[in-house]
Amino acid sequence: MSEPTGAARRRGPFKVGDQVQLTDPKGRHYTFTLEAGKNFHTHKGSFPHDELIGAPEGSVVRTTGNVAYLALRPLLPDYVLSMPRGAAVVYPKDAGQILAFADIFPGARVVEAGVGSGSLSSFLLRAIGDQGMLHSYERREDFADIARQNVERYFGAPHPAWQLTVGDLQDNLSDTDVDRVILDMLAPWECLDAVSKALVPGGILCSYVATTTQLARTVESIREIGCFNEPTSWETMIRNWHVEGLAVRPDHRMIGHTGFLLTARRLADGVEPPMRRRRPAKGAYGEDYDGPNAGAGAGR
Repeated sequence: MSEPTGAARRRGPFKVGDQVQLTDPKGRHYTFTLEAGKNFHTHKGSFPHDELIGAPEGSVVRTTGNVAYLALRPLLPDYVLSMPRGAAVVYPKDAGQILAFADIFPGARVVEAGVGSGSLSSFLLRAIGDQGMLHSYERREDFADIARQNVERYFGAPHPAWQLTVGDLQDNLSDTDVDRVILDMLAPWECLDAVSKALVPGGILCSYVATTTQLARTVESIREIGCFNEPTSWETMIRNWHVEGLAVRPDHRMIGHTGFLLTARRLADGVEPPMRRRRPAKGAYGEDYDGPNAGAGAGR
């Protein structure tokens, strides 16, 4: 049985063509590709790539300036933050939430709209494996080209489970029996009709949006289309901690708001979602609102 795509690049001694991440004494990272006969240069000196070729991961190399660097393969979260960008990337903290709460499983059939620079595509492909299917749609051809290069650089070759289409999802979506749909785009509500026809009953729609207005419109549109359960929305933040002897405290900086996530599950055909029971505050819906919760703010 052959190894999954890219697995050989993640283990064993360093080889020509491997990505290497160096960490200096101040914790700064430097990423490069190993090439025989080349030198790595920093303002603290240089060292030949050949010193690392054949060495085990986790080795330490010293430059001509006698500065030590720890050499490891970059993790996927490291890779996506350092790779060339066309559009903004989905940050690892959000990609991890998508993999968990959209329940991405090996062999899943996934549709993604808004491939950007290929960050989320890489996470999704690693999760679904060679036997899954990821069909990514990207409006801009230049973004698609950058994403394709980034994904192929990470896996070392074209991924057999990946198909990339340049164009609008709502105009080009032909996939059926899709398990999961991930939307990372400005107006996800425009795709809901096409997405609802592609998803299997019980399938998950997950949307990543940047602003509260996008979030509100997407949630209300999902409620209006009537073939999903009540959507759930949230955001995540990461705060590292400084731990040095008795000095244990939160870092002064944190990864705050990057975007909102929301998920909803496809209902069986012909099934209406149960009526929501919670009562919103008065004024939550304007007088001219005629959506699924019309009248809810009037004290119903």
